[in-house]
Amino acid sequence: MKITRRQFIGGTAAVTAGAGLFGFNMLAESDFARAAGAEAGVKTFRNVCPRNCYDTCAQISYVEDGVLKKVEGDPKSTYTNGKLCLKGYNYTRRVYSPDRIKYPMKQTPRGSGNWERISWDEAMNTIAGKILDLKKRYGSTLPICMNKYSGNFGITHYGIEGTMSSIGYTTRAIGTPCWPAGIDSQTYDFGTIVNNDPEDFVNANYIILWGSNCAWTGVHSLPFITKAQERGAKVVAIDPVLTSTASKADLYIQINTSTDGALALGMARYILDHDLVDWDYVQANSIGFAEWADYVKKNITLDWAAEKTGIPKEIIIQLAHEYATAKPASIWVGYGMQRHTNGGQNVRIIDALGLMTGNIGKSGGGINYAHLETWGFNYHAMVMPAPEGSVGMAGPDGTHTDRSVNMNNFAADVQALTDPPVKMLWIAARNPVSQDPDTHDIIKMFNSMELVVTVDSFFNKTVEQSDIVLPATTHFEDWDVMASYWHHWVGVNQRAIDPMYESKSDVEIAMALSKAMNALEPGSCTYPTEGDPEEWTAKEFNDGVYNMLGITDYKELLAGPRKAKFSPAAWADGKFRTPSGKFEVHSERAAQNGLPAIPIWVEEMKAPAQYPIRFMTPHPQHGIHSQFQNLDWMMAANPEPLLEIHPELAARHGIAEGDQVRVYNDLGEVTIKAHLTRTTSPDVIVSYEAWYKDSPFNVNYTVKAIPADMGKLATGMDGIAFHDNFVAIEKA
Repeated sequence: MKITRRQFIGGTAAVTAGAGLFGFNMLAESDFARAAGAEAGVKTFRNVCPRNCYDTCAQISYVEDGVLKKVEGDPKSTYTNGKLCLKGYNYTRRVYSPDRIKYPMKQTPRGSGNWERISWDEAMNTIAGKILDLKKRYGSTLPICMNKYSGNFGITHYGIEGTMSSIGYTTRAIGTPCWPAGIDSQTYDFGTIVNNDPEDFVNANYIILWGSNCAWTGVHSLPFITKAQERGAKVVAIDPVLTSTASKADLYIQINTSTDGALALGMARYILDHDLVDWDYVQANSIGFAEWADYVKKNITLDWAAEKTGIPKEIIIQLAHEYATAKPASIWVGYGMQRHTNGGQNVRIIDALGLMTGNIGKSGGGINYAHLETWGFNYHAMVMPAPEGSVGMAGPDGTHTDRSVNMNNFAADVQALTDPPVKMLWIAARNPVSQDPDTHDIIKMFNSMELVVTVDSFFNKTVEQSDIVLPATTHFEDWDVMASYWHHWVGVNQRAIDPMYESKSDVEIAMALSKAMNALEPGSCTYPTEGDPEEWTAKEFNDGVYNMLGITDYKELLAGPRKAKFSPAAWADGKFRTPSGKFEVHSERAAQNGLPAIPIWVEEMKAPAQYPIRFMTPHPQHGIHSQFQNLDWMMAANPEPLLEIHPELAARHGIAEGDQVRVYNDLGEVTIKAHLTRTTSPDVIVSYEAWYKDSPFNVNYTVKAIPADMGKLATGMDGIAFHDNFVAIEKA
């Protein structure tokens, strides 16, 4: 059954009753929090969650006698609104986990588990010595490779890039496994990514959650959607999996995976045929629409769209009519739906739906994906000059630059380099052994290194393959400033407690390394060797940020986070950032980059005969990538990974509830316990990517480094088609 009607949720009472499902406290502030400030010896601090999450929650931490007692949501942010997700309420368990890496450690030999505590001086001298040795042997620092991404999105954590810049020109893993195809698609259409304020969902009359499981991955947007629903807005969820979010919708549509563009084209055909186009808006604000409309009329039928997507034609008609007539109507495009070989193109087609119905630039409307409008900081910790005389990749004008490798094909790209080869890795804010595709090749690449240094808080799978691990602070132990890629709030992060054990921030590690390198070879590193953490944070601010937030000094943020003074509706002024200044349905930039100029259908990746089952590995509820799931409370709530499998598919393979299932393809395999459920379809199995404590579980043993169709324009490298992963299964 492809369509499931909402039957069991209605009104405020249902939302409150279901709060546990979505992992946040419905009370604005607990009795403890209200009383804590009045208790003798209890101090409060303002923090902001730096994880790779839509919500970037404003927090208040409560500290007694130097001990972090509790973390709450900050009610001064109308987005966080005094609530945290279940991960946020686990922060005390993270800070005080007995499993934290407490001291610098070295492992001999690599991968043996034979760890020995060492001093910071020994760690820095070992690393500095290896950097200088490689520089002498190869004539540059290009043999040193940095792989850093999103474990901590605080602005001062760009000091990791600054560390590499300060030693010379290095090899860098660039791109992102997260969202690049969608960024490119909206860059071709709009000129960049800008979304409506998510608090503006309350003004929508119709909301399509297209591949968004915000009940797990963006919980603070859900109340605004629910408020719109309570005042009569209809909520539609489109997803291959009946998620927790879909269970809250008025209409759930289970679409064949990666055929989202076909559904959008079917909707467009209906809208064109029934003259529901907002011609005034289209003609005033776009170029190339007539060319695209002609393509749709000549090539797209509702019958084709129904066959391709698995959605009955009458439902496509209903969806198209309601979306086109319920103005304002909003679409939230989730990141998962662009993780396909046709993902960026599918997003471009959905963008065109927003244009043709006049829902762009409207409060309660928009095609909402992401934004970076609040990220205009100085990046003082990052921008460091190379030492005098540094050699890198030589350009035609005689300048030198860093060398780039694809983060999404990291193992293969690194091993292919020979002039010079990569001999040392610096890993920070990432866990590539658990999170990158082709795990076997990742481990092989690690084994080819002379030195692997990882900065982390826990002994994850990447740390297990490292020579030296350096203990990282949590955000409660450091100063920083945080912005969101979704909402419009910015907050300062105070040091609430002293760093635990011997942990250091990325900036402090950079200063220590600089001191060690310059002691061995004066002038070999340009990073400052000292500095106050709060002062480092203060230097990230500028007049543009102050004007955006309506403040004159960063210290005003100590009284509470501030919201950027933006219009709630993206593109409300009609000034798009494309070369033409219009919404570009026809994009010459796309054509120049070898892509279709207009949003046409591109066939989805088909399952090979020997591996007929699509294996989807989306984001979990109890963790963010490799973070949180390893904590004691999370392990108690979710002790082991499960494979969600439809009963019909299970029956064909003789698999029963609780059986161990071997999931495999020509790349690798993973064994997972079966959970029979009808939330997925008979040709799709699902297991949520995560790092479990003391577990070999890793979905990426089966995931190939297949590129998505877009990503290079905005991030330098194409995205990755994580969800175009095909396998076979058998009872283990």
